[in-house]
Amino acid sequence: MESNVVKKQEHWDEVITSKTGLFDLKLREVWKYRDLVSLLVRRDFVTSFKQTILGPLWFFISPMLTSAIYIIIFTVIARIPTDGIPPILFYLSGITLWNYFSSALTLTSNVFTANANVFGKVYFPRLVMPLSIIISRLMQFGVQMLLFFVFWLYYWMQGVIEPNIWLLAVPYYVLLCSIIAMGLGLIFSSLTTKYKDVSMLLGFCIQLWMYATPVIYPSSIMPASVKVYLQYNPMIGIFEGFKYAFLGKGSFDPTILFYPTAFAIIILALGVLIFNKVEKSFMDTV
Repeated sequence: MESNVVKKQEHWDEVITSKTGLFDLKLREVWKYRDLVSLLVRRDFVTSFKQTILGPLWFFISPMLTSAIYIIIFTVIARIPTDGIPPILFYLSGITLWNYFSSALTLTSNVFTANANVFGKVYFPRLVMPLSIIISRLMQFGVQMLLFFVFWLYYWMQGVIEPNIWLLAVPYYVLLCSIIAMGLGLIFSSLTTKYKDVSMLLGFCIQLWMYATPVIYPSSIMPASVKVYLQYNPMIGIFEGFKYAFLGKGSFDPTILFYPTAFAIIILALGVLIFNKVEKSFMDTV
């Protein structure tokens, strides 16, 4: 008796393999998991003020308190000038952008150690985690910018500040901050799988980096001998352009953005390379 054998071709929705290129961002896989990205973004955003009395108001209270402290210390006591810009506006413009950069960098640097249990049980593109952090911090940045816009509109209507056409470049400044934060975060997250004290060192470096960037002081007060060394800081051009766009004070040369742009591209490529290499075996060391 003859039997008919029907051969069926097997189709797999997902094929998991360790053989991937070092520079492979797996963007197609990330796009398939976009719902997971949105869920993680919502989780990170909500947990920022969950089980707090004031809730989302902390997004506004935090930069206001920080600005008030800087006004007392640097304007009232140290008498550091702000180039004729109202102190509250000057400090808010720098603090808001720096808070986004520092928080995105810090949280991204702990991706492997903070999510080791999840990574060991469920498969999804590991890049989903750092991307969700960058996006959720970007949402928080947008909320805090609303506070800045309140003061900015007031002083603009009073004729105290003169914004300019470089406002159109503000999204680019934020994009550069995102890329640099993600690139450095991927590098440090890979290092912390073996060396836990790297995360402690990073916190100190971020504080030092802020003081080497014109966040709470204008670049005009820096002596020429110091500027020679600070020109290698990629964040200076970003913050100078960001403040100049909104406040219209100081000098701004568009060419200073070439260096931070090149730095962002290189550091992201290096971060992806190291991240893709470590993610294959990090569970053995974390």
